Amino acid sequence: MDKPTIPSLEQTKRRRGSGVATVYDTLKREILELRLRPGSPIDETNLTERFGMSRTPIREALIKLSGEGLVLALPNRSTIVAPIDLLDLPQFFDALTLMYRVTTRLAAANRTAADIVAIRDLQQGYAEAVAARDVSDMIEVNRDFHSAIALAGRNRYYCELFDRLLDEGRRLLRFYYSSFNDDLPPLFLDEHEEMVRAIEASDVPAADRIAKQHADQIVRQIQAYITADRRENGDITL
Repeated sequence: MDKPTIPSLEQTKRRRGSGVATVYDTLKREILELRLRPGSPIDETNLTERFGMSRTPIREALIKLSGEGLVLALPNRSTIVAPIDLLDLPQFFDALTLMYRVTTRLAAANRTAADIVAIRDLQQGYAEAVAARDVSDMIEVNRDFHSAIALAGRNRYYCELFDRLLDEGRRLLRFYYSSFNDDLPPLFLDEHEEMVRAIEASDVPAADRIAKQHADQIVRQIQAYITADRRENGDITL
C-alpha cells in the first residue's frame, strides 16, 4: 500500500496563497459593490466557516484589503468595512476634479505612442465591462484607465496622489453606476473616447476641458444619488 504523500512546504504555501486570493477577491468585490456596507463588521469566525479555511489566509486577505483602504482594523481588534465620511466628500471631489484635469493635460503634452496603446486597451476593456453591465469590472478598469493617463503625464507625484484618490473613490463609483441602474448611457462612455482622442492629438486645452466635464458630471451624479437615497431611506450608513 502506497504511503500518503506529505505536501511540501511550497505546495502548502501555494494552497494558502490561493486561499488568500479567493477571500481577497470575493470580499473586495462585495465591498466595492456595496454588498458589504461601509461600517459593517467583518467577523473572522464567520469567514472561516464561509470559505472553509483557517484564520491565517482570512487575516492575510484582510491585511491586503486594509492596505487598499477598504477595511479598517479597530483598536479592540475587530475589523469593519471602511466607512465613507460624507463630510469629507466636498474636499474629496475638489481634489479628484483637479487631478482629472492636471493628469489629462499632462498626458496630452507628454504621451508616447506606447501610452496611447495602453490607454486604448483599457478603454476597450471598460467598454466591454459597460456592455456586460459588470459593475465590479467597470469600477476597476475605470480606475486603471485614469491611472494609465496619469502615467502618460510623466509626473510620479501626481500619479501617486491620483492613484490614492482613485482607490478611495471606487466605492463612490458604485453610487454612480447605481444611479443609472448599472446601465451607463453611451454619452458618458463617449467622454472617455473624447479624452483619448484629445490626448492622442496632443490637444492640451481640449484634454483639460473634457476632463473637467467628465469629472463634473460624475460628481453631480454621485451627489444627486446620495441625496435621493438619504431622502428615501432617512439616511445611509456611510
